[in-house]
Amino acid sequence: MKQVLIAAALAVVAVAATVAPASATPRGCLDPAVPLPVEENRLGATLPDEADPGRAQAEPLSERMIGGAGFGAFTPDLVARLCRTSGPAAARAVVVDAGERLWRAAVDRAQRRVVRGALPSSDDRPLYWTRLRARAALRQWVPGFRVSRERLVTAFDRASRGVRDVDFPPGVRRVLVSGFDPYTLDGGQRGPAPGTVGNNLRHGNPSGAAALALDGTTVRTPDGGLARIEAYTLPVNYPEFARGYLEDTVGPAMRRGLDASVTISQAGGAAFDLEQWNGRYHGVSPGNDGVRPCPPVHGAPRLAVDDPRCDTAVVPRWGGPADFDLHNPPQWTSTTLPVDRMIAARTGAGVPRPPGDTWPDQSEAFGVVWHTNYTEFPDCRSTERVTRNSPVPPEHPPAAPPVPPDPGSCSYSGGGGNYLSNESGYRNALLRDRMGLDIPAGHVHTPDMQHFETRFGDSDATFDAWRRAIVHQTRELIRVVADG
Repeated sequence: MKQVLIAAALAVVAVAATVAPASATPRGCLDPAVPLPVEENRLGATLPDEADPGRAQAEPLSERMIGGAGFGAFTPDLVARLCRTSGPAAARAVVVDAGERLWRAAVDRAQRRVVRGALPSSDDRPLYWTRLRARAALRQWVPGFRVSRERLVTAFDRASRGVRDVDFPPGVRRVLVSGFDPYTLDGGQRGPAPGTVGNNLRHGNPSGAAALALDGTTVRTPDGGLARIEAYTLPVNYPEFARGYLEDTVGPAMRRGLDASVTISQAGGAAFDLEQWNGRYHGVSPGNDGVRPCPPVHGAPRLAVDDPRCDTAVVPRWGGPADFDLHNPPQWTSTTLPVDRMIAARTGAGVPRPPGDTWPDQSEAFGVVWHTNYTEFPDCRSTERVTRNSPVPPEHPPAAPPVPPDPGSCSYSGGGGNYLSNESGYRNALLRDRMGLDIPAGHVHTPDMQHFETRFGDSDATFDAWRRAIVHQTRELIRVVADG
């Protein structure tokens, strides 16, 4: 998810008032006239037909993803339950239960306990599109009582990401892992069919697939003990991060004695990048919701001293501060992952190479690289930028140690850019530091999964092979972290 560049931020459609009026309930208790925001508006997007790009596919991609996993009954069941609710407390209980059930269904499918539908069990996309379909229904629900629909959407969204599912039994080493939703869903190749969209809409995210595959699993450590891996997924949106999505999940686990916390996202190429430095600067590229906190002006970056929205802010309940401070939280955080062991383990040696893999060592699927580069503003009041440790040395350990960020500098991008992947790594390491913990915590970027044989097909053997290979090697890398 490094430095994602999207041509222009999408216009965010205004969401209906957060407090629903106590008015007559339309048939089925939904009002389709209620406008939807950017993410949910993609539910109706359709790709061209693969065999005849002059025609649209028979149904939107979202329906193909939802039905392809056997999740078609989920939102109708949620709506039926909502229509029978009698008050705000009951409505919240319904949406939280639904979110938890959706997460468990996605995990069960990824781990091949219950697999329905024609899509591969490893596919992460049905969870995303089913969540959006349910969120759209919540926004268009017209209850017979006063209730904040936005709060219900948030409660459902959080529950459907596995954040309420984090549970470590006693006597195990506790490892927490995050993944991300699909992203860069706009653009890509287009066909001539009227009303269709570019094929980026079919993107998935291997970090999300890895989270589903890893959640609730255990591995044996070298000393004969057990390590439990719990996982959750994060949205590719800035507002949810600003509301504390990550801290509210990782913070309580750290307080209860977490042994390792790893954030994971997708980058490019054919290597896993272990990011050394994470930067506080963010918001150059829009999220899935079209929100972009810090767009450049006439091609020049904004500065956080002029616009505090350009720097990550932490909610007061996780240390704040409430008022902007350029150096609190700090401009940089760094990894404490066992980089040497993660590289030496040659985790790609037992992973089948997917078609078109470009990693030069044919004996393994993907390489693992200590990614030490970053870009800083040496003077926080000047737009002049300097990139350090680039190119990253191919050998490990490098002949010379990497140069750390200058004291007093301001970040422009960490090794993982200045998008939400970098932000997840920044917030995760910041929590570790503020709690005074000496545990492995850091960010891993996976290779790019978006390799298709077809122009507009939903899924194919090559796409699935890349996802399975990346998930397989991610599991091996997490095993190294879990070994302690």
